[in-house]
Amino acid sequence: MESTKLTIKEAATKLDLTPQQVRNLCRYDKLPSEKLGSSWILNESEVEYYKSTNSCGKTEDKNLSQNNNSNSISFNEPIALSFFTGAMGLDLGIEKAGFKTLLACEVDKASRKTITRNKPDIALIGDIRDYNAEEIREKAGLGANDEIDLVVGGPPCQAFSTAGKRKGFEDERGNVFLTFIDRILELRPKYAVIENVRGLLSAPLSHRPHNQRGSEFQDLNFSELKGGALLNIVNILRDNGYGVSFNLYNAANFGTPQKRERVIILASRTGEKLPYLTPTHSENGEFGLPKWKSFRNAVSNMKTDSENHVNFPEKRLKYYRMLGPGEYWKNLPIETQKEAMGKSFYSGGGKTGFFRRLAWDKPSPTLVTHPAMPATDLAHPEKNRPLSIEEYKRIQQFPDSFIIEGSLIEQYRQIGNAVPVGLGKAVGKAIIDHMNGVPATQYQGFKYSRYSNTDDERWELQTSKVMNQFKMVI
Repeated sequence: MESTKLTIKEAATKLDLTPQQVRNLCRYDKLPSEKLGSSWILNESEVEYYKSTNSCGKTEDKNLSQNNNSNSISFNEPIALSFFTGAMGLDLGIEKAGFKTLLACEVDKASRKTITRNKPDIALIGDIRDYNAEEIREKAGLGANDEIDLVVGGPPCQAFSTAGKRKGFEDERGNVFLTFIDRILELRPKYAVIENVRGLLSAPLSHRPHNQRGSEFQDLNFSELKGGALLNIVNILRDNGYGVSFNLYNAANFGTPQKRERVIILASRTGEKLPYLTPTHSENGEFGLPKWKSFRNAVSNMKTDSENHVNFPEKRLKYYRMLGPGEYWKNLPIETQKEAMGKSFYSGGGKTGFFRRLAWDKPSPTLVTHPAMPATDLAHPEKNRPLSIEEYKRIQQFPDSFIIEGSLIEQYRQIGNAVPVGLGKAVGKAIIDHMNGVPATQYQGFKYSRYSNTDDERWELQTSKVMNQFKMVI
């Protein structure tokens, strides 16, 4: 007997998905279908089979909670909502730890294509400022009384980056950060995770340009002091009942073959402060942990016939041919250094990113959004080219099967901006362990990053001293 035919709308109702999500499943051959004109037609039997073998819509378990009379839905997995999702590095990590992501939020067109291509059944929204908490819940398939276990997000970091103008919350991107805090408080998840760059630790609440500082100008005011932005965020969360901890974490300590440092803020609705993430690796095997993973570990079994990469201009290749694994411009003869670097030779700073080849047996430096910019080169240890997209994915721990959409430059940007999957998994595990009452493994004196005073306790002590001295002066 021939199976009943279903329209997209009918299939969406059966699967508890939106019509757009079902179209995505059809488009990427995740759900058997045929296209007639501009419409997709599906077999009811195929839809039922997909429903039985995949988690769809609101939940894997359609049974209502037996302990709650408010018709809220019970879930077999803890659920997460993701904001500023990008290429989904953080989301892949928390899913490895056991979370199910119901909703992604992203405005970048290439990233949205990546999300849709790899997770066609996920709810996807655009600008966070266009949605209130009720609308977000509706898009995620959640009712007003359904508990949200986790909200995660890495708001745009340019407003706080030490490499930028550091306008903080005066920058439009900084204001989006505050919108994210508002949505967290409106959604009231059990846990929230905020990821950002190291510059957040020292970013002021408001920024005064450096050309407007000095003896001829007024002294900095309270809002212009270092650390004001993070202190403001922490205080808002705490004032609303969340316990907050944070630290600066080197992703290499969590099995990522990359020395990448990011601030991770953990917030708990119980008001309890969560412990720091549990490292899985250490630089030289300290604390009995495995040593950091290297670039060689990341790419040792890669196919070499599928590399997509940009190229260095010929005038720079001349110098790369003179460098070996792990070397950079200072390993050139002195006269060649001057020739290669030009005016930059006489400028300050270490300039370690110029003419830089990766070492085979060390983690990669932090991946950037373009591997062939003169000051942040990321060249293969031996081949005369920048790192490829495939190597970028391996370093960031994306599965080989995970497809990054967009142009070559858009692919580099998405992967370069992503949270390493291993670091995301450590975040997810820390929260699930806390949910289940599993004590966190802590290593006394462990060096989470190369910087000092980056954990919440030491940072707040140092920052409060500066703030108190300022108050005493005025």
